[in-house]
Amino acid sequence: MITPSYRLKSSTALLLNLSLSTVLISPFLAHRPAVAQTRFSDTQGHWAHSCIQSLAQRKIINGYPNGEFRPNAPVTRAEYATMVVNAFPKAKRDRNARSFSDVQSNYWAANAIRTASQTGFLTGYPSGEFRPTQQIPRTQVLVSLNNGLAYTPTGSVNATLGNTYADASAIPSYARGAIAAATQNQLVVNYPDVRYLNPNSRATRAEVATFLCQALKTPQQASLISGQYIAGIEAGDLQTSTEIPVYYDVAKTVIVAPNETAPLTVKVAQDIKDQQGKTIIPKGSSIVGELQPQDDGTQFMASEVIIDGKSYPLEAASESITRTVSARDPNLLALARNAVLGAGAAAGLSSLIGDGTIKAERVITGAALGTAIETNRNRPWLSVARDSALGAAAAAGLSTIIGDRTITTDKVLAGATSGATIGGVLDPAIDEVIVIDPETDLNLRLETPFSIS
Repeated sequence: MITPSYRLKSSTALLLNLSLSTVLISPFLAHRPAVAQTRFSDTQGHWAHSCIQSLAQRKIINGYPNGEFRPNAPVTRAEYATMVVNAFPKAKRDRNARSFSDVQSNYWAANAIRTASQTGFLTGYPSGEFRPTQQIPRTQVLVSLNNGLAYTPTGSVNATLGNTYADASAIPSYARGAIAAATQNQLVVNYPDVRYLNPNSRATRAEVATFLCQALKTPQQASLISGQYIAGIEAGDLQTSTEIPVYYDVAKTVIVAPNETAPLTVKVAQDIKDQQGKTIIPKGSSIVGELQPQDDGTQFMASEVIIDGKSYPLEAASESITRTVSARDPNLLALARNAVLGAGAAAGLSSLIGDGTIKAERVITGAALGTAIETNRNRPWLSVARDSALGAAAAAGLSTIIGDRTITTDKVLAGATSGATIGGVLDPAIDEVIVIDPETDLNLRLETPFSIS
């Protein structure tokens, strides 16, 4: 591999937490420039979301005036030229400027096309045309990036392609060496099946974004793309940024104080497989971690996964969760019915409740709390929660000191299926609480590669 002749400087940016240039005019918006923005209405939950958001924050890409990114829309050669020039502004211009018969000097992307040809990222056709409005296929994007970065393949090109892609025979002959080098340097992203390159399919805006994210990534940086979609990664491991969907079977909602740290155990929602389709983390495996305060919310940080009864270290995190409501919001009563009282999701909370203190080494779960809230809706929220907790503890025969209202629990009170988990919300000194939807907010991304070997 030949190192590029210039040094790339890039930066990377948890669950409430492109267009193609800062001056892009798309064929869909002939006279309206794209809008600079970092969040798009149609990319939340998209497989390339983190990459798209990162490129937008770095002003490499933008969206449309209506707030959309349109990740599945095609990309023209002119749009791609603009994007690649924005991505590599310090690329060396070591080729003579070239004029193209179909690119006038006043064409919106003329400067980007000229620069892309000078830096070696793009060339024209033998006819002297550039064909700026032609939709660019995936092969051309990958060849462009590989040429601009001056990568060369090592070993057998045919072996690299044949061992990586089920459709290797569809790769055009002129592109095989460049695609092999791009594969070896992990520039190629194939969604949804990493084994299929689909070389002659038109490149979508999301796909071009992911190719650029891989090209801009330094060896010290984690990929913004799930490793299961990056071609050329060895089998048996889950790579950095692999997505792990999870669910929480204790409660439908989790409520914690902004400064609260709380243990939490979730379960894996689907089999997590390597690139060859081998299941590495089976569905239903338990992931242990804790909710940790962040500057603008809370974040679930995983520390281990339990597979078939055996524990393995796991470094993974959710996105930052910033959804808050007032601790005095009457709607919290609805969330609190049939609730779990604990430190966010489990142990360790010491919350001041009215004139008493509850110390929970385990979770207090049960119908008593939910029923008390339901039948005392005209009483103050904190008084109901306090009395419900005391009643639940007493009903279980645990040690209760009524004098100073201190309860120490050493076992779980099992009851009706819980509707919510309540942590710091019971502290009357707290003004706002963070509301977590486990179905969407707790999904994880690996921060380091994972292997069970």
